[in-house]
Order: sequence, then C-alpha cells, then structure tokens
Amino acid sequence: MIPVSEALDRLFALVAPLPVEEVGLTAGLGRVLRVPVTARRNQPPFSASAMDGYAIRDADCAQGTRLSIIGEAAAGHAFSGIVGPGEAVRIFTGAPVPEGTDRVVIQEDTTRDGDTVILGPGISDNRNIRPQGADFRVGDALAAPRLLRPADLALAAAMNADRLTVSRRPEVAIIATGDELVAPGGDPRPDQIIASNAYGLHGIVAQAGGTPRLLPIAGDSMAALRQAFDLARGADIVLTIGGASVGDHDLVGAAAAEAGMERAFWKVALRPGKPLMAGRFGEALLLGLPGNPVSSMVCAHVFLVPLIRALSGLPPAAAPRRRARLAAPLAANGPREHYLRAASGPDGVTAFSKQDSSLLSVLSDADCLIVQPPHDPARDAGEMVEIISL
Repeated sequence: MIPVSEALDRLFALVAPLPVEEVGLTAGLGRVLRVPVTARRNQPPFSASAMDGYAIRDADCAQGTRLSIIGEAAAGHAFSGIVGPGEAVRIFTGAPVPEGTDRVVIQEDTTRDGDTVILGPGISDNRNIRPQGADFRVGDALAAPRLLRPADLALAAAMNADRLTVSRRPEVAIIATGDELVAPGGDPRPDQIIASNAYGLHGIVAQAGGTPRLLPIAGDSMAALRQAFDLARGADIVLTIGGASVGDHDLVGAAAAEAGMERAFWKVALRPGKPLMAGRFGEALLLGLPGNPVSSMVCAHVFLVPLIRALSGLPPAAAPRRRARLAAPLAANGPREHYLRAASGPDGVTAFSKQDSSLLSVLSDADCLIVQPPHDPARDAGEMVEIISL
C-alpha cells in the first residue's frame, strides 16, 4: 500500500490539461478560465458621483454659500458644460462628474431654493467621487487559470468581454460492476441490491465541473467488462465501481489490463477505500473505486475531484482542507489515513459513532470528513483537526 499523498502524486503525473473552448459569459460559471481576460476600458470609465447631491468647486465649499444650479447629470446622461465659480450641477449616483467640479455635496447637506442651492453646516470632507479607473484600468487582467465564480463573471463583463476561453469539461464514464446490482426502480431478487454508488458519483462529477456519462451495469464476467470498457472509449476518465479487490469475482483489474491499462498503483493506505486502482487507459485515465458505497464516495472526494480539477487546467492539488475544533473526543487511529464522516456545529465537528463503509445514511448526514493521520493518538474535545468540507 502507498500513502494518499503518493497516490495523488502518481495520479497527477498522468495528467495533462484538456484543450480549450470558447463560451459565452452565461456559460462560464464553474468552468476553468485558461486565458486571462484583459480589460478594454477603465472602470469606472470616468470620474463618477458616489452619491446623489450637487457637484461643486472646492473654492465654493463653505457653509451658507448660495450656488446657481446650471444643469443636471444622471447616470447615462452627462452634463456637457463647464461649471464655473458660484455654480453647481444637480447630480445623481453614477453620473460623470462635470468638468470644473472637485466634489459632490450630498443632498442631505443642502437646501434647494428654486434654481439655487444653499450649502448647510457639517459638510463632510469626503468628496463622494469614484475616480476614473478606481476599480481597474485598461490592460488589467482577470488572471488564469481560475475556477470562475459569479463575481469573476461580473468582472469579466465589466471589462467588456463577452467570450471566455475555458477548459473543455472532462468527460467521466461511470461503470458500476457486479452481478448483485440492479438499477434503481428495478425488481431485485432477494440476493441483489440497488446500484446507488454511480448516482452519487454522477453528482460529484457534475459538481466538480466534469461531464458524467453513466454506463450500463457490468456483470461479473470478462465479456461484460470488455463491453463496458468499449462503451467507455472517448472519455477522459473511466471510473469503475467495485471489482478491484482480490476476491474470485473481482475481475476489473484483469479486464482493464487486458484492455490496455498501464497501472500506476493499486491499494492505498486509507480508510475507507483501500482497494483503489489507477492508471493510464489509452488516452484516458482509469480510476477503480471500491464497491462499498461510502468508500467509493470518499475516494471520489479525495482522488476524483482533484483529478477533474487538474484535467481542467488548475494546478494539481489535494482536496482543500481547513482546521476545525473537535466538539467531541476522537479515538486513536491505526496505520491508515482515516476519513471520518462528521457533522459541524457551533462547538466544532463531531465524528459519527458509526463509520461502517456501507452506511450511506451517515454520509448523507455528514457535511465534512475529519482527516486523521496514520497512528494519530486519541484527541480530546477542543483539539484542532483537519477537515474536508462536503
């Protein structure tokens, strides 16, 4: 068995970022930007009023001053003249600041009297002007690579970009294996179970930015697995579920080798999920997950999601971890890195008492995984641990 960190390194060594494509702004959310977006104009493109009020000269800014109102400026409707001594322009938020003015006095500090305005007491030192280019200037860039969030899309739009160069989404072919499996909604025999893992993994792939492709269940025979691998051709990642252990009916490794897989590793020192397999599969990568539902889902968070992100052009990195306080004691760990289903609350995180790898109900209730290093001693409530958010 190899440690999780080494398994990730071996996986990342097989990865090359996928080709790029262009998409519109509304299709950019969750995609990985591969080419920087460069601003083609300043933002704001002019010095703009930050408040509703009156644009005036500094020399006229004194309590009791009466100024003639010579015009109005609103957002999208600039005042075209020049403001001279003793003059003011009624201005609204977002409007260009008229030429000749130095500040905007907010309307609450003024009194309007027909075509004049009288400045009141307590005028703020704040000029209430957003300078031209205060947000960004021509040539500034939205850097790449980056996973695009809503704020990034707004920034790209403000930079006057309508198209984004992003990575193609990784396509993931998902193959559930086993004679005991029946698709949801089917009519299982008493000795069969419903195939559930594939649907959770389908969601993980989609959430991570990949395109999942769910293939038919493959039975426990070399012929069925050959057909499944043929159907998976063209995917960037071939994801198998089950059949990668050492039992008489665990045929995935042999079938994958027959189909041309060059194995990078088999068996990783983690709980749950030891019988994990990975390698190069033609132009694709193959990741063989354990058959136990929780094991397959945990391994997907630890290995599959970072793999999808790396294929999408982000720097290779393990699943993000953060520090959290234990709300309840934690027993000592054995020789394998342990990923415990846990729930967070106001006092910290608490590992569930049941950690059996078949219990999907516990995983459904969990919002994080506590990562316990090999041979970690028992921990008391209040101690800090590392977690992966789900």
